[in-house]
Amino acid sequence: IDSDAIMSQALPFATRPLMLTGELPGDAGFDPLGFAKSREDLMNYREAEIKHARLAMLAAAGWPLSELFDKKIALALHLTPLVDASDRAPSILNGGLGKVNPFYWIAILGAASAIEFYGINKSKSTDDSYFPGNLGFDPLGVYPKNEADQKNMQLAEIKNGRLAMIAIFGFAIQEFIFKSGVIDETPFFFLPLAETLKMYTNSGYLN
Repeated sequence: IDSDAIMSQALPFATRPLMLTGELPGDAGFDPLGFAKSREDLMNYREAEIKHARLAMLAAAGWPLSELFDKKIALALHLTPLVDASDRAPSILNGGLGKVNPFYWIAILGAASAIEFYGINKSKSTDDSYFPGNLGFDPLGVYPKNEADQKNMQLAEIKNGRLAMIAIFGFAIQEFIFKSGVIDETPFFFLPLAETLKMYTNSGYLN
């Protein structure tokens, strides 16, 4: 390795890829397969990553919440619950997607298409302040005014998004393998401590 080479923060035994300059929040020099061959590639991959990260954060919250409250809400509204008998949320691996109202899918696809169309136009604009994922959506005004805090918030978003992508993958695989909802497999994450201890006591984990 050349003595002037800059080593990757993520892979200290390898040199940092040329396109990963550390400019983007969360860039630790990890691209072992060399996907980003140009700046345009890098920006496209970051756009895709931030979109998937945001969806994953919504899903990581929505998945267990649906398992906690779906049956209660359905019972109150005299509807058929979407979660199955094992408290598993509908998914490709779990099945049950056919029970979801088609109008829901139409609404979701319509909303997603509109947001995607807006995002593409925004990314193609000549706005110098644009960066991947910047849709200008901040109704509560929580986005900081100074650059250092902006970078910190962007870093927090991408880190939490990456963790959420791993989590939602874990939810899907865990429920497929163990055939029970994540709220039942790991109740200490989703239920009050007293209820969790009672559940473990009744199941024989605690004596």
